Amino acid sequence: MEAVERSSHGAPSRVLEGYLMATLFYEPSTRTRLSFEAAMRRLGGEVLTTENAREFSSAAKGETLEDTIRTVEGYSDIIVLRHFESGAARRAAYTANIPVINAGDGPGQHPTQALLDVYTIKREIGTLDGIKLGLVGDLANGRTVRSLAYLIAKYQNIKIYFVSPDVVKMKDDIKDYLNSQGVEWEECSDLLEVASKCDVIYQTRIQKERFGERIDLYKAARGKYIVDKKVLDVLPKHAVIMHPLPRLDEVRNCHYQ
Repeated sequence: MEAVERSSHGAPSRVLEGYLMATLFYEPSTRTRLSFEAAMRRLGGEVLTTENAREFSSAAKGETLEDTIRTVEGYSDIIVLRHFESGAARRAAYTANIPVINAGDGPGQHPTQALLDVYTIKREIGTLDGIKLGLVGDLANGRTVRSLAYLIAKYQNIKIYFVSPDVVKMKDDIKDYLNSQGVEWEECSDLLEVASKCDVIYQTRIQKERFGERIDLYKAARGKYIVDKKVLDVLPKHAVIMHPLPRLDEVRNCHYQ
């Protein structure tokens, strides 16, 4: 993966020269949007971008996602879409005649983050088969944990622990999928107990933006599970802590990936 930026002669690769990528983001992003744009430019391509399409595009005038996609595909060779609605990327892909990459669709999925997470686990742990994974935090609204659970289920002898406040438990569609794949999973309330068993603790923030006016529920959930020195002390020596970012105070005094 690290070698993709170089050609066979060692010079910077221009494999995407002549191609134009549109990054169409209806929700805030730092790492996802900039990493896509940096990768495209490093490989010789060009970028057409809007970082706040919800406000600074014709969506603010009531234009449908489908009409926006039909317009943007006329300017580009591929679209990277982040949207606030679950299923938006599927709608866009159905509409478009060019490839669409899902860069996060509301509380639905974040498949490219899952690819990065699986790569990181393989690099740090040395294997993907047989790992024990603790998913912690906002499991109902966190698209990264949903995609990671889905992707890691492709490997052998996986055990997943779900650790979350009651109001943001993992939804049944992911649990049903894991059952269909024969993946063992368990809901737990004791983070220290789970941490002592895991190869990977994947911590996430409680997503305030998904609670709407129910700020009372958000306040009750935030801060319930913190990765701190107590968690580090019980982790197996080979284990790693991961966080998709952004983080608030749910990881304290820890080195994170």
